[in-house]
Parts: sequence; C-alpha cells; structure tokens
Amino acid sequence: MSEDIKNEEVVKEVETAEEVEETIETAEKSELEEANARADEFENKYLRAHAEMQNIQRRANEERQNLQRYRSQDLAKAILPSLDNLERALAVEGLTDDVKKGLEMVQESLIHALKEEGIEEIAADGDFDHNLHMAIQTMPADDEHPADTIAQVFQKGYKLHDRILRPAMVVVYN
Repeated sequence: MSEDIKNEEVVKEVETAEEVEETIETAEKSELEEANARADEFENKYLRAHAEMQNIQRRANEERQNLQRYRSQDLAKAILPSLDNLERALAVEGLTDDVKKGLEMVQESLIHALKEEGIEEIAADGDFDHNLHMAIQTMPADDEHPADTIAQVFQKGYKLHDRILRPAMVVVYN
C-alpha cells in the first residue's frame, strides 16, 4: 500500500503542479491582455495627439496664408477715402489742365498700387447683387430699366481678392 500512497502523492503533486502551471499561464495571459490593452490605449492617445498636432499646424499655416494674403486690408481701407476725394476733385469744373493732369496722375498711381496688392473696384453696372452692393435708395423701374438693376453709383466699392473691403453704394431700380 505504501506504493499506492506514494503514487497518489505523486499524482496529487503532478495535479497540483499542473494547476499551478495553469494558474501561472492564466495570470500571464491576464497580464499580457492587460499590457496589450494599455498599449492599445497609449497608441490611441498617441494617434489622437498626432492628429491634433497636424490640425494645429494646418490651421496655423492657413492663418499665416490669410494674414499674408490680406495684409494690406487696413491700409487700403485708409486710402480709399482719399481716392474718393480725388475723384470728387476731378469732377469740379474750372480746374486748369495742369491741376487736372496732376490729380489724374495721383489717382492713377493710387489705383495701380492698390491693384498690385490685389484690390479691385467692384463693378457697379448691370444687376444689383446684395453681396457686392449696398442699396441706399430706390427708383421706380420702367420699360427701359428693369427691376433690380443699378441706376446710379454714389460711392465705388472695392474688394481685396475675394473679401469685400467696402460695398458699392448704389441707387437701384425697384
């Protein structure tokens, strides 16, 4: 019997060893799964941070490009009243030819400088466009002048690339 007891003890030890190995394997698998889950979480956080950095860089580049593209906006807004005054001065009757020629040269140089910066006059003939024109008065439409067309321009409008600096002030047939 003593051999049977020894065999049983050996079997119990083997079973205990197998249980210990299974417990160790389960613990190792659990630790591995937990480590993999943490690694996935860190990778996800890294990818989000990387995407956010790319978005910040893209927005900064777009902002820098817009600042460069519209850098002369404030200067143009300050110069436009002077250009308006030159046009009014040229409309005065009784100017000598020399004075008129001098005023025209100044006006042309201002217009040329504005064009070089991307500033253009808004066309104010034809149909009224509420995005480009500001109606300050209306006139009744007739057979020659259909509704929603521009009758008269009080003040020229200007735009810088695609941005309106000042809408054209117009009289519209209604």
